Amino acid sequence: MGPISEFINHHYRHFNSATLKDAAEAYRVHLENGGKMMVTLAGAMSTGELGLSLAEMIRQDKVHAITCTGANLEEDVFNLVAHEHYVRIPHYRNLTPQEEQKLLDRHLNRVTDTCIPEEEAIRKIEKVILAKWQKATQEKKEYLPHEYFYQMLTEGLLKNDYQIDVKNSWLMAAAEKNLPIFVPGWEDSTLGNIFAGHVINNEVSRYVVKSGISYMVELAQWYQKTKTSRGIGFFQIGGGIAGDFPICVVPMLEQDLGKKTPKWAYFCQISDSTTSYGSYSGAVPNEKITWGKLDISSPKFIVESDASIVAPLMFAYILGW
Repeated sequence: MGPISEFINHHYRHFNSATLKDAAEAYRVHLENGGKMMVTLAGAMSTGELGLSLAEMIRQDKVHAITCTGANLEEDVFNLVAHEHYVRIPHYRNLTPQEEQKLLDRHLNRVTDTCIPEEEAIRKIEKVILAKWQKATQEKKEYLPHEYFYQMLTEGLLKNDYQIDVKNSWLMAAAEKNLPIFVPGWEDSTLGNIFAGHVINNEVSRYVVKSGISYMVELAQWYQKTKTSRGIGFFQIGGGIAGDFPICVVPMLEQDLGKKTPKWAYFCQISDSTTSYGSYSGAVPNEKITWGKLDISSPKFIVESDASIVAPLMFAYILGW
């Protein structure tokens, strides 16, 4: 084990730190015993540059599928082509409404302490992906949202615009492996909104981008063919649709389709949501037993902390750094 892992082993003995270590060790053991792992990304983890550690997890086969929001899908590519134009606002908590308006006037869209530059990131990607949508319209073809991103990356359409080391792009690592990706609710992302605008203007067919139902069908097929004796684990970063959508595939297969289906074999959530029985993001893992998602025996962990701190540490431990 490397210095980060050794540090965790020595210092992380109690409370949330102990849970972090236990969950990371259980993740590692799950893989060593032949299990697979789904990772889900909520929030703005791509803008938080999680690719610095997640990309290597993908390359080393520590991740076998990803479910993410449309924001995380596109923002990894935004960062890839426009990183030098991003603006960090360390004092974001003290911004006045007038200062926020000035950021908008500069076409800077703020995500906590980081502003995404509209022209250099969003509009640059729009031009490339619009051509893909239009081509699909002409050819009467349809693709899942992430497949358009895979096409752009694997065809090198953005290669001349990279502003970070490409090895730090988790989506590029995923594209190179053709990793299964599921993106529920893609329509509420920036490019999803842009796509809707082009549909309204009759520039593209709405049918060239498949829906969330198509993703659930794909997920059901992936889950059934990926089953191993050790099972598939579920590593959830944040909450929301990125976590709720994929975990539901098990009760859907079992309860709605009548197929005997093994539950998720491992569960860990990194969450700063207040523990609550009235919200999904704050629900404790045992509640998922009642919905047919987890077994009594499934290892279950909640690390109550900031994912931008916890996830890189856990990935480092799993990678042996």
